[in-house]
Order: sequence, then structure tokens, then C-alpha cells
Amino acid sequence: MSNNILKGKRGIIFGALNEQSIAWKVAERAHEEGATFVLTNAPIAMRMGEINKLAEKTGSQVIPADATSVEDIENLISQSMEILGGKIDFILHSIGMSINVRKGRHYTDQNYDFTHKGLDVSALSFHKVMQTAMKLDAMNEWGSILALSYIAAQRTFPDYNDMADNKSYLESIARSFGYHYGMAKKVRVNTISQSPTMTTAGSGVKGFNEFINYSEKMSPLGNASALACADYCISMFSDLTKYVTMQNLFHDGGFSNTGVTQAVIEKFGEE
Repeated sequence: MSNNILKGKRGIIFGALNEQSIAWKVAERAHEEGATFVLTNAPIAMRMGEINKLAEKTGSQVIPADATSVEDIENLISQSMEILGGKIDFILHSIGMSINVRKGRHYTDQNYDFTHKGLDVSALSFHKVMQTAMKLDAMNEWGSILALSYIAAQRTFPDYNDMADNKSYLESIARSFGYHYGMAKKVRVNTISQSPTMTTAGSGVKGFNEFINYSEKMSPLGNASALACADYCISMFSDLTKYVTMQNLFHDGGFSNTGVTQAVIEKFGEE
């Protein structure tokens, strides 16, 4: 059901790869709520994914951009303002990558070239997007910028590897840049720490299926779905959350504040 809470708002959505992607769901919901936006992803991801189908469905244009390239980001933001007919009201950063994970490198045996690349894609790119947007004066006042995170930024999940470090840095950037963007333009910056979600990126983590099942049993409300996360993102893009900034917002069914559940106790009792 649409309430048109984003009517007249313009945005940029990073990271829609396929229908499993949270960014894909956000784009669908933003369209339903009356927003117009540009879709973007790295050229290689666009070849792998189905972003053109999403663009057709939402009446959007696609601009390829390497989020680690300031030149690409400048082009993306400038073109987006031209296409959308004005300044931007919201940005979703929904990208992350660990080459160490992909290559099966253990956290204690990293290839540091892989580590640097993953940090650049997953976290430093968030700073680059905001720094470029600020320099181009691209954001409307009371605009909203979001990045997607995970609780491994605060707690250790062994197979999440260096992505945990990337998410920790991502959340720190949101706080630090959120201060400066809030002071300068009243733009708000937040991260959403989502339940483990069966996306293309998530499913690449070793033991992911088992962890999703564990998380489901450890969350009083169960795991939050990709669509539920999209709904939360829409609320954060709307004017209903104008004074929320510099926060890491847990969207995880209560997992982050639960010590143990009866279901988990009973599971261990079976052994």
C-alpha cells in the first residue's frame, strides 16, 4: 500500500543487483511511494545483474559508476541532478565486498591488497559519495543518506572476516560525516544494521545458512526480511524522521539486545 510519503523526492540508489538485493526492494518501494531516482552500480555488477529490468519497472535511468572513483561519482551526481531536475533528497549506499572472503582467505591470513580494495568499496566509498555530494552542493536541506551495515561491526562473527572491519569503519564515517553534513546543510546520515539477509553478498559468507537459522531463533521477532528493511529505509528517507541522524539503527527483530532465547536453550538441551 502506498502513502506517497516520498512524493516529489529525488534520489540515487546504489547496489541493486537482482531481486534479492535490499537496494532492489528499496527502489521498488521508493517508486511506489512517489519518488524518482537514478539507479547505479559498478559496470561489472551491472553485467552480472538485472538492473535494466528494475529501471524499466520503476521508470528510472541507470548510470554506471565505480563507487571507488571520485570522477565516476562526480559524473553520477551531476548527471542525476540533470535527469531528475534538481537537487537530491536521498541516497542509499548498499554496496560491500570482501575479496578475502571470496578467495577463502582466513581473517588471520589476509591478502592486504584484497583488504584495501574491500575497505575502499565497502566503506571509503561512502565517504567519497558524501564528500562529492557536499562539494557539488547536491543535497537538499533535510535530505537523508543511508548505508547498510551489520552487527559484526560490534560483535565478532568469525566467518564474516574483514567485512566486520569494513562495516565498523562505515558506521564511524556515518557519525563523523553526519555531524559535518548536519551542521552545514541539515542533511542526516545514518546506517541501518540489518538482520542477516539472503542476498547475493550475504550468501557468499561461509556458514551463512546456519547463521540465518540461529539468528531467527535468537530474535524475538525473527529475522527482518529484505522488504521490511526497504520499508525502514523509506521511512528514513521521508520527512517523518527529520531529526534522526548519526545513528546506527538496528533492524534485526531484537537480535542485538537479546542474550539468549528459550528456543536456543532448548536446542542445546537436545544434545
